[in-house]
Order: sequence, then C-alpha cells, then structure tokens
Amino acid sequence: MNSKLLGSATVDEIIEMALSDHVSFEQIRTLHGLGPDEVKALMRQNLKLGSYRAWRRRVRAFADRREVYK
Repeated sequence: MNSKLLGSATVDEIIEMALSDHVSFEQIRTLHGLGPDEVKALMRQNLKLGSYRAWRRRVRAFADRREVYK
C-alpha cells in the first residue's frame, strides 16, 4: 500500500479515524478499503516513531479490554 496513491486529504482522514477511540479498523476498511495491516503501515509512515508506538500501545490495550475494538 502506497500512501502516494491516496490523496493527502484521504491520508489525513484515515489517520484521524485511526487515532480516534471510536472508529474501528472495520469502519476504516468500509470507507477506504484498507485493512488493519495497511492502516498500521500508513500510520508508521506518517507518524513520528514515538507517536506510532504510543498509538499501537493504546490500540493493543483497548483490544485486550474489548473484543470488538480495532
């Protein structure tokens, strides 16, 4: 997946959705056609390393608490 194929506005929207605690990976897939691995790759490309790691920790923590979260 190459974020250059997506417009910058679309990439920004996907990042905003992924950072939201209220949007699941399934909702992102429905709207933009990107699966969880592609969203993670896009986030890794567009966030600073520390921000990406903090996001992944938060997503994992929510997933451990709620089965249907991201």
